[in-house]
Amino acid sequence: MSETHAPTAGRLALDYVEPGMDLTDQSQVTSSVPEGVTAKMLYRDIVHIAWPSLIELTLAQLTSMVDLMMVGQLGPWAITSVGLSTQPKFLLQTVFMAMNVGATAMVARYKGAGERDKANTIMRQALLITFTFSLISSVLGFFFARPLVAFMGGQDDMMALNGGTIYLRIQMLGLVGFALTSTITAVLRGVGNSRTAMVYNTIANVVNVILNYILIYGHFGAPRLEVAGASLATIIGQFVAMVIALISVINGKFYLKLRFRDGFLPDFDAIGKIVKIGIPAMIEQLTMRAGMIIYAKTVASLGTIAFATHQICMNIQALSFMTGQAFGVSATSLMGQSLGKKRPDMAQAYCTRTRRVGMCVAFILTFVFLFFGRFIVACYSDDPAVISTGARILMFVAFVQPFQSSQFILSGALRGAGDTKSIAKIIFLTVLLVRPSLALILIYLFHWGLEGAWVALVCDQLLRTMLVWRRYKSGKWKIIRV
Repeated sequence: MSETHAPTAGRLALDYVEPGMDLTDQSQVTSSVPEGVTAKMLYRDIVHIAWPSLIELTLAQLTSMVDLMMVGQLGPWAITSVGLSTQPKFLLQTVFMAMNVGATAMVARYKGAGERDKANTIMRQALLITFTFSLISSVLGFFFARPLVAFMGGQDDMMALNGGTIYLRIQMLGLVGFALTSTITAVLRGVGNSRTAMVYNTIANVVNVILNYILIYGHFGAPRLEVAGASLATIIGQFVAMVIALISVINGKFYLKLRFRDGFLPDFDAIGKIVKIGIPAMIEQLTMRAGMIIYAKTVASLGTIAFATHQICMNIQALSFMTGQAFGVSATSLMGQSLGKKRPDMAQAYCTRTRRVGMCVAFILTFVFLFFGRFIVACYSDDPAVISTGARILMFVAFVQPFQSSQFILSGALRGAGDTKSIAKIIFLTVLLVRPSLALILIYLFHWGLEGAWVALVCDQLLRTMLVWRRYKSGKWKIIRV
């Protein structure tokens, strides 16, 4: 490689190849290193995008874990309260989070094609969509909080029902701020800038943890708010993140620039492009939420202690999601930018190497969960039954790590290509049909208890990984028009 092609700060390996490859010519598309770049450059690009996302997502999940640990000191009822509000909260976020998928994919395409003005238009329209839907969701969530928590199984424990209702209502007060931040994060990831999101979300998490300590237990003269204090600390942290996120795009230092004088009137062409990718993603998310709600209700029927144990293990597993999701961010951004430049060979080369790095990290997590599971669960609760059962459940979490990582990364790549319909179909089959059905059979027919629910989860993960892999290997993502 000549000196004129030496890597420059801020540039991708993609910038050193010429655009214009025939997307329909399969003979040109391989996973080998394309001419003009090296494997080292590809790995550098992957890690450059992934490491800030990994830190951001991991810190966010660690904050969630600390939330649950602090709340857990109040008793299993408090853990259950937070757990019962989790799926309704995610359900109410579905529409705008799905549209964010479309925004990320389109911004990445326009970045790859060098069309900055169109990328900025997508950002403004995405913010308009997010504000509208998050405002509607927040109002609905606030007024229907109690029925939603009761529907999840809270009617069996009055303390958990009351606590979950309070927690969810406070979350709804901060939903618009969280939603706008998530959209800014999505478009910044589309242009490959994950570092800025890492900064403002890290600050928000620090604020959250500090306020948790003050508001949950009533330290430094503050009132003891318990579960309400944990929820309030979360939305204050999210508001801080929103302010910093808005400043970052208003400054325009990172390719995207938010200019209020350009207005926020609907641009139906841009909205149509976001919606085209976002609608299947929304169906995917709604399907996933429906499946997760059925699954969670099934587990909740096992009782407060079992559900508290389940919630702890789900919280721990969510931490392991962060590595797959972080490398999935890389795959989404690099896939979209590569296809925007009409270089599917680069897209495939990036995806192959992203999976390799993700797999290495997954095996490390497998080791951690196998040998330190009991200690991790004990950080949440000192109940012997919870610790013993939770340690066994983490064996399942350890087993699925490599499959889970591959699935997240390839799903991210397919979303970056705009292939959200296939992901929606896979989620419908696995999360809505396989997981809850199998959980019902194993819990009620075979009487396997909580372990039966987690066997169902493992089966879901294995099937989903296989189907996502097959879709990616088909190569149909190379010719999708967005």
